[in-house]
Amino acid sequence: MQQMMIFLAGVNGLIAVAAGAFGAHGLRAKLTHEALVVFETAARYHMYHALALAALAGLAGNASSRLFHASAVSFQCGIILFCGSLYAMALSRMEWKWLGPITPIGGLFFLIGWLCFALAGVSRAANAIPPA
Repeated sequence: MQQMMIFLAGVNGLIAVAAGAFGAHGLRAKLTHEALVVFETAARYHMYHALALAALAGLAGNASSRLFHASAVSFQCGIILFCGSLYAMALSRMEWKWLGPITPIGGLFFLIGWLCFALAGVSRAANAIPPA
């Protein structure tokens, strides 16, 4: 699982940097200010969660914690739904507003991922306390 988290972190980091550069240099003259802000939000959250996947990989080590796994899956689903829907809406020049309801579902996946991350830390700490 750790190798998959590292792979996802790397691929998502690469895509987030490419999207950020594309937004800053390739889209600035082509999109409205509103669409550009939406695109930049997608790229920013994409990078945040690529970094979160990298942190997960480092913290999970070779442990096969279901919570670390659930966190990674949730982050990846959030990236696809939240960032993907924002990228698509921005690139459509905000004409595909029907994608708007998908964005909060992706945000919910991000929240679930962070909750699982936190619970994994609590679980790991509880297991590390030696019995009295």
